Amino acid sequence: MQHQKLKSFKEVLILFAMVCYGFSGFAQQQGIFQKEGLAIRGYDPVAYFRQNEAIKGSESFSWDWQGVRWLFMNESNRTAFKTNPEKYSPQFGGFCAYGASEGHLSPTDPNAWTIVGDKLYLNFSPKVKTLWLPDTTSRIPQAVNYWKTLPSKN
Repeated sequence: MQHQKLKSFKEVLILFAMVCYGFSGFAQQQGIFQKEGLAIRGYDPVAYFRQNEAIKGSESFSWDWQGVRWLFMNESNRTAFKTNPEKYSPQFGGFCAYGASEGHLSPTDPNAWTIVGDKLYLNFSPKVKTLWLPDTTSRIPQAVNYWKTLPSKN
């Protein structure tokens, strides 16, 4: 059992390193992580707060903000986001919060999320989220400091 856990942890670290090195070739800068032009891979950012779960949005309830299309599950959530996008948008542009705390940008899985201090944080995967959760009090300031060093896309 212990050997299996160690093997699984090593696999996570190897995968994480591959992702990190794969993204280190481009100039890292602040922006919104997007997949096929969609923020949060098409998930509704407001649903994390209101429904307490990751819910796919609909093209019927979309809105462009910061050059990226955001999808929502209903008009109420879209209106809430339009009124205060900074409240609902994920921290670090939706890039992996754990990765930012380690000094790099990584993509995210919309199902690997946490709300801390009324802010949304996404992680690369559920396994990386388990690395993020035990120490958010020190990781969040580390990620904020890294994020501030990146040039803005705007």
